[in-house]
Amino acid sequence: MKTVHRFKQAIIIRSDIKMSTGKKVAQGCHAAVVAVELAQKYHPSIYSSWKNEGQKKIVLKVASEEALLQIYNDAKRQNLPSSLIQDAGLTQIPAGTKTAVAIGPFMSAEIDNLTRNLKLL
Repeated sequence: MKTVHRFKQAIIIRSDIKMSTGKKVAQGCHAAVVAVELAQKYHPSIYSSWKNEGQKKIVLKVASEEALLQIYNDAKRQNLPSSLIQDAGLTQIPAGTKTAVAIGPFMSAEIDNLTRNLKLL
C-alpha cells in the first residue's frame, strides 16, 4: 500500500557552483535545519504532522543564483517556512555565496506549486 504524504520539505541546491558532493549535502542540511526550526516555531501542527509522516524531503536543483533567489522569495511571499543559506567561505567557495534554499515542512501541494518545474538533484 502506497503511503500518502500530505507534508514535505523541499531542499534546492544551486548546480552552477563547483561544490563537492559533500559540500552540496552540507549546504542542503544547513538549509533544511533552519527551515525545520522555523516550521516548528511558526507552524507547530504542520511540523508535528510532517514528523509523524516520516519527514518526507525532496532535493532539487536550480541553475543560477537568480533562480535560487526567485524560489526563496516566492516561498517567503506565501509565508512558507523557508531558509536561504550563504556560505561562510571557509572551504570551497567564496564567503557570501548563496548555495541552498529549503522550503517547509509544509503542505506538499503548496510546495509543489513552487517547485513543480525543478529537476531532481
